[in-house]
Amino acid sequence: MSQAAKQRDAFFDNAKYLAIVLVAVAHSWEPLEGDSRILEGVYTVVYSFHMPAFIVISGFFSRGFDMRPDRLKRLVTGVAVPYIVFETAYSLFKRYADHDPGMEISLLDPWFLTWFLVALFVWRLTTPIWKLVRWPLPLALAIAMLASVTPDIGDDLDLQRVLQFLPYFVLGLVMKPEHFRMVRRRSVRIAAVPVFAAALAVGWWAVPRMNTEWFYHRNAAQEMGAPWWTGPLMVLAMFGSSLLLTACFFAWVPGRGMWFTTLGAGTLYGYLLHGFLIKGAGFAGWFDHGWLHRPAGELFVSALAAVAVTLLCTAPVRRVFRCVMEPDMNWAFRREAAEVTRVPEQRAAPRESVDA
Repeated sequence: MSQAAKQRDAFFDNAKYLAIVLVAVAHSWEPLEGDSRILEGVYTVVYSFHMPAFIVISGFFSRGFDMRPDRLKRLVTGVAVPYIVFETAYSLFKRYADHDPGMEISLLDPWFLTWFLVALFVWRLTTPIWKLVRWPLPLALAIAMLASVTPDIGDDLDLQRVLQFLPYFVLGLVMKPEHFRMVRRRSVRIAAVPVFAAALAVGWWAVPRMNTEWFYHRNAAQEMGAPWWTGPLMVLAMFGSSLLLTACFFAWVPGRGMWFTTLGAGTLYGYLLHGFLIKGAGFAGWFDHGWLHRPAGELFVSALAAVAVTLLCTAPVRRVFRCVMEPDMNWAFRREAAEVTRVPEQRAAPRESVDA
């Protein structure tokens, strides 16, 4: 076993894999959830914590990020370049597979799931600031609250999502390993059962009463037809509920090596690639079959999405797509940027990982 593999924490790889499975399954529910109140209720519960969990982990593994040239180089090659490639690919895919000639390639307007790469790029670049200020989390929450009442931000770079999801990234930055150990105690695992049961009940109750757009964090309150003052309140309410469910999710994540642990290193591959399968199935009309809108069909679609994203996280797929996900671009950088004097990192700071 390599030294890098030995240093990986099975808990985080397990959490990333399980979170990405939930992301893919939730995306597969989108064409179906309007026909079932139960499915839509489960969908809202899953949507309230699956991306927050993924973003918290991303923040935690960004604690060691600084403006060292080698880390900036990795940010460009591991985040910016994949964004350009996949935003272009998704735009062309929609134009031709969905017969949508009006679909233009615009790197300023992320489509579907590529917004996360824009957000990760911005969040990582601002990491030194969050490590510098005295109260990073309250400041991040204040920014998210202000964004929720500022429709003039517009759609460029999906900045609403970048700003409204920012507190979860900053939370990950300020967390320590002992915080994760606290939520993995047996008492928390037991308490998570009634919490999730209550969340599912609330989700079912809220289906006809609540606009699910709040869970996407992509619009200001006014754009959803709500009074402006509801934006900050919903940001705080969503942050509290998402944080509670994320803690319950982490409580159930196994800390030992599992059959899927190694797949945690390839979750960004699964994230970016599964969208072609989900959208492709929709463009082809596969979700129009009536039996898929019944409970057995919904379970089948869920299982198929879970299997598909699992396969997309495997080593063979990563080898094929590494040229665009982790390209070797030494030719694009000045030579001195690749010959950085190594500075000992803080003992408490984990190694920065683009795939978190």
